[in-house]
Amino acid sequence: MAAIITDKFRIHNAESYIEGFSESAATNIYLFIGRPQPWTNDTSPDTPVDNPNTHFNAYDDIVALKRVNTADVSHAIVRRNWTSGTTYDAYQHDYSSSNTANSGATSLSAATFYVLTEDFNVYKVIDNDGNTASTVKPTGTGTGIITTGDGYKWKFMYTISASDAIKFLSTDFMPVKFITSDPGAGQPYKTQFDAQQAAVNGAIYRIKVTAGGSGYSGTPTVTISGNGSSATATATVAGNAVTAITVNNVGTGYNQATVTISGGGGSGATAVAVISPEGGHSSNPVHELGGFYVMNNVRLEYADGSGDFPVSNDYRRIGLIRDPFDFGTTNVATAATLSACKTITLQSGGLSGTFQVDETITGGTSSAQGKVVNWDSTNRILKYYQDINTGFGTFQTSETISGGTSSASGTSSALGNPEVAADSGDIMYLEHRRPINRASDQIEDIKLVVEF
Repeated sequence: MAAIITDKFRIHNAESYIEGFSESAATNIYLFIGRPQPWTNDTSPDTPVDNPNTHFNAYDDIVALKRVNTADVSHAIVRRNWTSGTTYDAYQHDYSSSNTANSGATSLSAATFYVLTEDFNVYKVIDNDGNTASTVKPTGTGTGIITTGDGYKWKFMYTISASDAIKFLSTDFMPVKFITSDPGAGQPYKTQFDAQQAAVNGAIYRIKVTAGGSGYSGTPTVTISGNGSSATATATVAGNAVTAITVNNVGTGYNQATVTISGGGGSGATAVAVISPEGGHSSNPVHELGGFYVMNNVRLEYADGSGDFPVSNDYRRIGLIRDPFDFGTTNVATAATLSACKTITLQSGGLSGTFQVDETITGGTSSAQGKVVNWDSTNRILKYYQDINTGFGTFQTSETISGGTSSASGTSSALGNPEVAADSGDIMYLEHRRPINRASDQIEDIKLVVEF
């Protein structure tokens, strides 16, 4: 059985993910950092595997979590910068394996039919002048077709706002959205809203000559028939063949159209009409440009969460967890930040040495072990985690805690639990990286792109 998952289904899934943040029974997504200990080769991180074992291991060494909010997510599309001398694909409704784009793409979503300019404007290529190179940057934010001196025809889609550029623009991806209401004059995305409103459903902006024919001594008649109305066009003849067809009236309401070329003393000329997307060009950039990616942007600011995110250690694993529980409950966590580390508070008397991050600590009575995530010498608090290598023994109060590398030691006075329940929630995304060092004066801007 032959079947496909359509781009519309992928976009629907992306929309559902984003909508989940603002629903009355909202989905709570947390970004987490973990894996303070080195990989086997820190320059070549282990590749995550989607199986229960990987998930359990990831839970064990989570350090901290930060909630992702509605304002932290956006539809995204592949970033394609306009560059002079590049031949871009023209929008076409019927790209396939037997009808490829100039770039070789076999689908519209893979075609290079839109660009981002240095002005943060996004344009769709309506006509690429017979697959020639673009040499004139498109400009302007009007609602009509923009024709540049190189023969390209463009449709303005939207301008990325300064705040969205900072938050959601990366080297490889850029934000895209649908504007649901008029932002007002002079406001970000006002020009996009105007373009959306001006879109013409079923308009025909381009007719592609597929065969020039021969013997044309005069100008043939171009007839457009289909389920729309009012589209008209004129043929251009050179060397007794039809070389181009100019659309005079784009019409409206077409999702099927046939182009017939007759008269002019010749024969054999054929052409096809390029059908606009549902709603018309610029009616919905998310749907038109393939917004089935979602960018999650979370900023880790200094010792975020009053120290939930320690600044004395590094991390190598980033992920997203859906609906984790508060420790010791089955209540879905809602706090802005959560610590996933256990703690040991040491007595002031008899304390010696300085505990080191990543060293193994051992309880003198319990023989329990853990890996140090952070040592707060002021408050005498050890943050640690346990995994399959340390075992999951329980430390005791009033026992000697010794550092395996530093030889530091002290007597435990209190034990603390993490703020999040172990193994709770669903890990939805995992990314393994080289070590990322943290510092007290550092902000990390983490952009995670999920493809649906």
